[in-house]
Parts: sequence; C-alpha cells; structure tokens
Amino acid sequence: MSEPTSEVRYRLPKSERISSRDSIKRLFTGGNSFLVHPFKVVWFAEDISDEPRAQMAVSVSKRYSKRAVKRNLIRRRIKEAYRLNKHELLAKLNETDVRLVFMFIYVGKQAYAFDKIEDKIIVSLKRLFDEYAKSVQRDINRNS
Repeated sequence: MSEPTSEVRYRLPKSERISSRDSIKRLFTGGNSFLVHPFKVVWFAEDISDEPRAQMAVSVSKRYSKRAVKRNLIRRRIKEAYRLNKHELLAKLNETDVRLVFMFIYVGKQAYAFDKIEDKIIVSLKRLFDEYAKSVQRDINRNS
C-alpha cells in the first residue's frame, strides 16, 4: 500500500488573486508596506479560517514604461515567480488562522530578467511572513 503524498500545487487560481475594490482600497488605506527593490509590497492580515490563505495582486505603473507590452511582460514574470514559490508562504500560513492580502508594486526603472525577479520574490515572501509575525508580536506585547 502506498502512502499518500502531499504534492505541491503550482497553480494560481482566481481565488488567490485580489478582485474586490474593497481589498485594494484597504491595502492602501490601512495596509503595511516594505521595500525589496524592485518591489514595494503592501499587505494586511485578516482573521479567516477558510481558503485561500493568501491573496495577491501585481501592479506595474505607466511610470515604468508607457508601452503596455513591457508592463505586461514584467507582470507575467512576477506572477510566474510567485506561483512557483508561494508554497513556502502557504505552508507557514496553514499553521495560523489568518489570510494575508498583499500586492507587489513594481518600482524598478528597468526590466529585470526572470531569475532576478524570482530571487526578489522569494526574499519578499520571506520578509512578508516575518513582517506579519512581528506585527502579531507587537500586538501581543501591546495587550499584555
């Protein structure tokens, strides 16, 4: 008899993308942020016990390039790098009763290769969970 394996799903379903204007508005009015060049990551956490554990969005400004083709290329690279590396963040979030809602905002001046974008996404995801953990610790200390 074979044991069930827990395989990693490399998908980015619609449910894991931010689609409501309220979530986007909440990101910019009450969200926290940090910078990992070439990304600014804006995020907030909400208590929830169901799926999905993380919701994301990507923004590439016209300030970067007036050409939509270039902006879409960067957007696709960011989403692909997130899709391939999100499993570590989701594994950490499964231990909590929280959903992280976040947005990657591209603030770079040039188009980076996929390898560089992927490295920065990995750093950003690790820092995102660390920032969340720090905010929880601050709340615990504040309430004590």
